[in-house]
Amino acid sequence: MKYLYLTATSIILAYLLINLFVYFYQRNLLYNPSENNYLNDKINFDYQEIFIETDKNIKLKSWFINKDLKRFKTLVFFHGNAGNLLNRVHKLNELSKLDLNILLISWRSFSGNKGKPTEENLYYDAKQIVKWLKTQGLDNKDIVLYGESLGTGVAIELASKNNFGGIILESPFTSMVDAAKIYYPYLPVNLLLRDRYDSKIKIKNIKTPILIMHGKMDNIVPQRMGLELFERANDPKFRYFPENDDHMMEYNDKLLNNIKLFINKI
Repeated sequence: MKYLYLTATSIILAYLLINLFVYFYQRNLLYNPSENNYLNDKINFDYQEIFIETDKNIKLKSWFINKDLKRFKTLVFFHGNAGNLLNRVHKLNELSKLDLNILLISWRSFSGNKGKPTEENLYYDAKQIVKWLKTQGLDNKDIVLYGESLGTGVAIELASKNNFGGIILESPFTSMVDAAKIYYPYLPVNLLLRDRYDSKIKIKNIKTPILIMHGKMDNIVPQRMGLELFERANDPKFRYFPENDDHMMEYNDKLLNNIKLFINKI
């Protein structure tokens, strides 16, 4: 009996310790600025490296492909939870073929930036990026928000509060709680999570034309989350759900054509 009591006590204590670890270190698990999947892709586009001040002592390293702000819409690229600007070279090599200006920003603590990434800080920085674009002569209608994975939560937050020219979501998740339940089904993630990115609720408030792209083979964020967001989204809405793409989608002619068609419609 004593042995069973000690065993049960040990299990309970271990479970509580795991919960405490996840609660206090969850942002280290969620944000991975040091992860590097750069494949030494050659940069095939002209860009300016700029630093946009969003907060006191916070300047976000960014790449700006400025073709013609008056002729073309400007795509603001919010990247995912891992890697730096170089990790997106292969995507920009393809996106830069379109008639778009592109601003790719890196979050706090990513690409050598100062600061700590949190849901609140990412939202704040994204809003400041839009304000900076307005100092360049743009209005919201000239801006297309592009979210990649974690960045979809930021794009949805902005578009739920203001109308833009368009919003594109690549491999989106319904909420961070829903995503965490996949990886930590044994933990009360609904109670533990501080950064929640509740996109499935916010997307109902978006009046901006939206394109959702999600590969069926995504083993990080299941495609069903993209499908759910699409069902919840308001018209006009468009979709690209290829059978063979995984979380990092193939930037091939089909994907680019879907983006091009979307841009031409908005």
